[in-house]
Amino acid sequence: MGNAGHAPDPRFSVAPMMDWTDTWCRRFHRLLTRRALLYTEMVHANAVIHGDRDRLLGFSPVEHPIALQLGGSDPATLAQAARIAADRGYDEINLNVGCPSDRVQSGAFGACLMAQPGLVAECVAAMQQSVDVPVTVKHRIGIDDQDSEADLHAFVERVATAGCRHFVVHARKAWLQGLSPKDNRDVPPLDYQRVYRLKAEFPDLTIVLNGGLDDVGAARAHLEHVDGVMFGRLAYHQPWSLSVVDRLYFGGGDDPTREEVLDGILTIAEGMHRDGVPLARLTRHVLGLFHGAPGARQWRRILTEGAHHPDAGPALIERAAQACLPRAA
Repeated sequence: MGNAGHAPDPRFSVAPMMDWTDTWCRRFHRLLTRRALLYTEMVHANAVIHGDRDRLLGFSPVEHPIALQLGGSDPATLAQAARIAADRGYDEINLNVGCPSDRVQSGAFGACLMAQPGLVAECVAAMQQSVDVPVTVKHRIGIDDQDSEADLHAFVERVATAGCRHFVVHARKAWLQGLSPKDNRDVPPLDYQRVYRLKAEFPDLTIVLNGGLDDVGAARAHLEHVDGVMFGRLAYHQPWSLSVVDRLYFGGGDDPTREEVLDGILTIAEGMHRDGVPLARLTRHVLGLFHGAPGARQWRRILTEGAHHPDAGPALIERAAQACLPRAA
């Protein structure tokens, strides 16, 4: 089939984050930005093939543009999983070559694949042959002692030769020996300049910068050197930071107001209540909505204490919002 699909705009994306970026998180983020590319949490290709696809792959049409991140290292399995995902309407399929967790290493996928660029190229080629949407790769700048600039460039060149045109680069190396997954997100130093040089070396490739970004406005400066930025933890813990994305990155109109976003949250909650979906699946993602604003502590407390009640619904969110937005009373 080939990699002929129309690529989503790479300028701003929200990272794939395990146990975080589920469908309820993405529906909430869509109230803040219509244009950012949203990623799923990583799903192993075997789970896509053999597991509960509605639970693993389900999403709402409002989540577009949306990318599925796959884990795995077997080309045929990844190709089959990619085809299943593309048939469900995902706009992009991303291969994880950056996750350093023990579980990932034991399955021979994630960051350890950076030591096997030939295998990654085989995986990408197989996936591209099975889908019409873009196949992309997310990776580190190096692993363990294989972290020279030459190693990084050789990896990207080999995978690009297989047809991959879009790389998301976490600007830290991964220590697969001696550091926990959590420490691997913070301890290895960031090296944005190395990612800049990668883009300069491969100007025809789409290079997106990820890792440690903590200011949505200031991050625009990176677009002088790369094609896009990907935010992770800031977008999750301080989601209101996403409210300026459409204007700053895509030339959109007015930023949404917190009242508008709250109305959207209530609409989602009403649908969940109607369908018997526990409200806590949504409220855990919106706790940071009022971060730094008056009433934020009460908002978090009321939602945290009340969301697990079997009858929790939109009224709980309205009550929590009264501390922050008198209009919601």
